[in-house]
Amino acid sequence: MPTAARPVTAAVAALLLAGLTAAPALADTPSPSSAPVAVPAGLYGKGDPTYDGVWRQSLALLALADDQVVPADSAVSWLTGQQCADGGWPSYRADPAAACDPATEDSNATAVAVQALVRLGGHQDAVSKGTQWLKAVQNADGTWAYNPGTPGDANSTALAVNALVATGTDPAGTAKAGKSAYDGLAAFQLGCAAPADQRGAFAYQPAPDGSLAPNTLASAQAALAAAGGSLPVPPPTGTGTSPSPTAPACPAGSTAATVPHADAAEAVSAYLTAQLSAGGDHLVQNTPGATPGPDFTATSWAVLGLVRAGHPDQAAPAANWLVKNGYPWAAQGKDGTDAAAAATLLLAAHAAKVDPYDFDGHNLVQLLIDAGPAPQSVPAATKAPGATIPKTDPGLSTGWLIGVGLLIGVGGGLLISLSRRRGARHLSTHHHPEHPHPAEPATSGPAPAAQPSTEQTSAGQPSAGQAEPPQTPAEQPQSEQPQADAQRPEDDKGDGPK
Repeated sequence: MPTAARPVTAAVAALLLAGLTAAPALADTPSPSSAPVAVPAGLYGKGDPTYDGVWRQSLALLALADDQVVPADSAVSWLTGQQCADGGWPSYRADPAAACDPATEDSNATAVAVQALVRLGGHQDAVSKGTQWLKAVQNADGTWAYNPGTPGDANSTALAVNALVATGTDPAGTAKAGKSAYDGLAAFQLGCAAPADQRGAFAYQPAPDGSLAPNTLASAQAALAAAGGSLPVPPPTGTGTSPSPTAPACPAGSTAATVPHADAAEAVSAYLTAQLSAGGDHLVQNTPGATPGPDFTATSWAVLGLVRAGHPDQAAPAANWLVKNGYPWAAQGKDGTDAAAAATLLLAAHAAKVDPYDFDGHNLVQLLIDAGPAPQSVPAATKAPGATIPKTDPGLSTGWLIGVGLLIGVGGGLLISLSRRRGARHLSTHHHPEHPHPAEPATSGPAPAAQPSTEQTSAGQPSAGQAEPPQTPAEQPQSEQPQADAQRPEDDKGDGPK
């Protein structure tokens, strides 16, 4: 290599080394203070499991089962080991050997755990005990509360209905004091007494005066139950129809406060379709005191409910919006991949017949797989040729890699240019046409290998549910470094590398 090129090479090497030492930390590496509770080895996700351990584990197992991923034994045994002796599940218990406090048992966790174990199969005893626990803690008005003994809410009631449907138990026949599960769900749905644009929506809970106010997440989660569905939602076989604009039927003078179960699915589907259209194909989170922003969870559940109700065409725009915007929500939680968010997106993708292996250039299945223990087996399609497989530890950012590629390209170009100039000077000094000089071997700079195509998410890490607009990751194309052609000195025209 020409002596004059050595300073250039040293400069490039120094810049590359500086870039490597400044590379971002792995995206799924939690900060020491962000996870005060040690995360069990069999659990999906790296964040504190105190409030959502069973929830996210159940959703992850449900979502991956639809892709024929056989989970690790540790993942399933962790979930079954969280069940209490009376059949319920808490949100999380650090010591499965310790007796459960009944007050901490959670109807939401129990409902999704039951659905996950039904989907996996082979856990009938745990499923039966969980179903019996749900029946035992049903409120006298037919509803369910998050924790037993408190007033019911639409979300918890809907999830309990989902679990009953999954086990083949008729919600209409699951009753307390003459009030069925469907009666309990109906208590939260706005009927003819509400303004026309609010009819069909679900409230989370009644106000102290008994009035109902629309809630987007409650409406989205209740839609699946109103349609008699459970997780996972199978994809549709046809295009379906538009929701009835007259559901619920409101004859002149009707002041019905709620909606009959027969009209419930159509009414909430019409409400959700209107809300999605008004929000730009997604639902909006309106938290008091906070700036309104996209509600990824509610939008995902709206897709599930609309598909189950027979309205896949109305679900499609929301599913496409999730494809374009949802990946950062799942991949960039404060503790890395948000397993619950990734699983919810995957469930919605399956229902809407969206390819999860090409989720706007990302492999959503692999994202969730990488967030938990290594599965026993995965289908060949999971790492099919051409599928982009982002890791939960994507490492180098796209911008950093582009910079490195430019540095390598510039350095290589400078080396080649210097070599050719040296060759040109050599010719002008020693080469005379009347005395031909033997051709010297061409001197070229090194030809660096092409940088691989790399996926990298945005540096920001919004937690699941946080109302922060996502940044759609850019895809780094494969870069080609200049290759020096071997030339005889007399062919060098000084026009740069070819």
